[in-house]
Amino acid sequence: MGLLGILVGLGLLVVLAFRSWSVLLLAPFAALVAAAFGGQPLLANLTQVFMASAAGFLAQFFPIFLLGAVFGKLMDDSGAVTAVATFMAQRLGEQRVILAVVLAGALVTYGGVSLFVAFFVIAPMAQSLFRAASIPRRLIPAAIVLGTSTFTMSALPGTPSIQNAIPMPFFGTTPFAAPGLGIIAALVMLGVGLWWLQRAEAQARRAGEGFGDAQGTAEHVVDNEMLRERATTAREFDPAEIRRGRRSEAPSPVLSAVVPLIVVVAVNLVMSLLVLPRMDFSYLAEQRWGGTSLSAVAGVWSVSVALATAIVVAIAMNWARLASLRQTMDAGANASVLPALSVASLVGFGAVIAALPAFETVRDWVLAIEGGPLVSLAVATNILAALTGSASGGLTIALDALGQTYVEIAAQTGVDLALMHRVAVIGSGTLDILPHNGAVVSLLAICGLTHRDSYRDIVMVGIVSSLLALVIVIALGSVVGSF
Repeated sequence: MGLLGILVGLGLLVVLAFRSWSVLLLAPFAALVAAAFGGQPLLANLTQVFMASAAGFLAQFFPIFLLGAVFGKLMDDSGAVTAVATFMAQRLGEQRVILAVVLAGALVTYGGVSLFVAFFVIAPMAQSLFRAASIPRRLIPAAIVLGTSTFTMSALPGTPSIQNAIPMPFFGTTPFAAPGLGIIAALVMLGVGLWWLQRAEAQARRAGEGFGDAQGTAEHVVDNEMLRERATTAREFDPAEIRRGRRSEAPSPVLSAVVPLIVVVAVNLVMSLLVLPRMDFSYLAEQRWGGTSLSAVAGVWSVSVALATAIVVAIAMNWARLASLRQTMDAGANASVLPALSVASLVGFGAVIAALPAFETVRDWVLAIEGGPLVSLAVATNILAALTGSASGGLTIALDALGQTYVEIAAQTGVDLALMHRVAVIGSGTLDILPHNGAVVSLLAICGLTHRDSYRDIVMVGIVSSLLALVIVIALGSVVGSF
């Protein structure tokens, strides 16, 4: 009955979440259903397992949600994201419109701008560029996904994405784990994605297919509660806060737009590799600091300091264009709350499942997958991200349940934990782009398109390219190790 309970609880979570029920309600309900099937005490599971695990996730990662959302909103309202996108379009020209959209999305998200902020700014720009170049608008979502939701989220070393931060406390790694393999994976994703999009563009031109007629607007997405529920589970910014604050009517100079993005990467690198390792944090072992270690908190600290520094720089360089600074920062702060709580609820659900005696069967099955620990870790993160429709939620559930086991396996087999970090992150960012993913649904709505119009291209640039990169990273890592 315990294994049946896990399946029933997971089924309820997936089906009702797909129908846009709030994860804040679904996750504890589904967890208690699973516990009831397993004959486990319900109230103890609710308060001592579910809530404790959810609170632990918030304690570790809420600073990144908060600072990332505030930074993204500042970059949006100051006109910085628009300036970067416009700059890329002007430099690359009408003949390389797809590349311009991809690189604009990549630059702002690798620099720390929240995904949904990028969606709401880049999608309208992409529509104008694609119309002028007579490229089918059905390719816009795939171009945006390639730039914002693939290699800058999971592969490029140092990315401040929450997905790249989650493995750090488990494995004691930094945001720059396995940098060489990460760069190779990023090149594979970018190369395969651009090849597919250029191929699709060429086919469309031969067939005489133009831009098309209708187009979507962002306003109805902001007001749609069903889309909002899915979106906040999938990513780290509540789209309802997009229109709050006041967006600058004056364009931001390119320098003022780009410098804060560079600051995020540069400060993250300096903190991770130079500052924190040279300081004495032995006091962290004391109980008043949680009895922890630098390796468990250094990654989150590095990303948090990088985002906080970038916020100060963004305000200083765009002061004149931030007419309502308080409202902008309030909107950014508010935008972080629902996504953080939604993912924390998924984590609580995973903790209850992992605590059930029947989970031992699932654990043994995962660890017995042929190909070694890297393959089994990739499979676990893929499956859980697919089921939850959330890369961060699926990744945290997998590592909460199996992270310590993989650390022990790594010690026994000599596998570098940095390699495990990179495999886990890339694995979480593949099958999370299934049709029910909130980011996919929201992006299609913003673009005024349907799954039938554009999902095939999203699969190729978002799933196929990432799976290929994951296979290559596992193969290289198994042969030569982490680098």
